[in-house]
Amino acid sequence: MASSPSSVAVAAAMLLCILAAHGPGCYAKHSSKSHHSPPHAHAPPHAPHPTPSPATDPPPYVQPPPLPPPATSPPPYVAPSPPAAANSSANGTNADAGWMDARATWYGAPTGAGPDDDGGACGFKNVSLPPFSAMTSCGNEPLFKDGKGCGSCYQIRCVTQNHPACSGVPETVIITDMNYYPVSRYHFDLSGTAFGAMALPGRNDQLRHAGIIDMQFKRVPCQYPGLTVTFHVQHGSNPYYLAILVEYENGDGDVDQVDIMESRPDPVAGSEDGMAPTGEWVPMKESWGSIWRMDTRRPLQGPFSLRITNESGKTLVADQVIPADWAPNEIYSSIIQFD
Repeated sequence: MASSPSSVAVAAAMLLCILAAHGPGCYAKHSSKSHHSPPHAHAPPHAPHPTPSPATDPPPYVQPPPLPPPATSPPPYVAPSPPAAANSSANGTNADAGWMDARATWYGAPTGAGPDDDGGACGFKNVSLPPFSAMTSCGNEPLFKDGKGCGSCYQIRCVTQNHPACSGVPETVIITDMNYYPVSRYHFDLSGTAFGAMALPGRNDQLRHAGIIDMQFKRVPCQYPGLTVTFHVQHGSNPYYLAILVEYENGDGDVDQVDIMESRPDPVAGSEDGMAPTGEWVPMKESWGSIWRMDTRRPLQGPFSLRITNESGKTLVADQVIPADWAPNEIYSSIIQFD
């Protein structure tokens, strides 16, 4: 029996509906619902979709180079070395005892002391003036030693093999700051004054223009002629918090430990303030650089005696060096000094 035109039209319409339900448009819609981005990871509006890169083979494994040995602190001096012969520096040999290789840079003003605040991470102030006289340096960790290298003295030199403007004549610098970005195992970031001091006469600027050079160094004893160990009470100190900067120690130049002794009322002591030492030493804590502090829950009572120990283990005692009426920002000189 022949089909009517109307029945053919109905059948054709049904076939179109079946094809539409299983065609690409419905798959795309289903796919979009099944691949949402995770929460809080949506791309910004109108961000272009990245085009996937063609697959490539992973690079072959390459054995990483061995790590360099960690830098260690340079050995402390044993005794002052005699001056090097004139030709031993000029020919660039490193045979004379104690000299070690390092690199030097400089910062600050060309003829300045380095830091803008005329101090540094050790807490020293006015390092452009004597006895520092701008001959200062930042040291990386083997030199700075987390602050316990503050005040250490080093002879430095550069020779003609390092740069044609180098004199080879040793100069002495003091560690007063921290070098946070070392370029070698031992790195002296010198003041402009100290860097230029390694040059031949009249060639200071030429050497500074190099920016970075190889050099040699060795530890030497510090010498502060006419000065004694000095204690600078820091800003912010009060009866419950006492912070003290220690300066101008001959020999090692640095401080390994500071202990404090308070006083107590003693009417029969015979002192003008009626106070006498307690006889008990209490360790102070290293605050930062060459600054040591004491924190208490009760008021501290002066006068204070201070006992300092250097890296070599030598100890000095400054009896009642800080008076009972002490004040912040004051400097108290002792009558003691390391030999």
